[in-house]
Amino acid sequence: QVQLVESGGGLVQPGGSLRLSCAASGTVFSTGTIKAMYWYRQAPGRLRDLVATITRGGSTTYADSVKGRFTISRDDNRNTMYLQMNSLKPEDTAVYYCRISGDWYDSWGQGTQVTVSS
Repeated sequence: QVQLVESGGGLVQPGGSLRLSCAASGTVFSTGTIKAMYWYRQAPGRLRDLVATITRGGSTTYADSVKGRFTISRDDNRNTMYLQMNSLKPEDTAVYYCRISGDWYDSWGQGTQVTVSS
């Protein structure tokens, strides 16, 4: 089993920035078995929405609502993926989840709360 541990959430004012981290157990980032990595978010009473994707080849895609403000990245040496969030808005408030889809696993992080409020 591949375990993902998230960190970096918290309370931030509109216009501020946060960086979320998602650390994987073992050394799966360096084994070449990861197909894609994802960040999702879920607001209270809402469905879980895909925010950003990075593929095995390094291609990235973003939801229109975060394009130009959020950046997904990975560091294979640290077995960690990141979501850099800039120019945060109140509507970005949600629980954020990381996910990795590999050749023999599909794992989710526990979620980390991001609250954007003045």
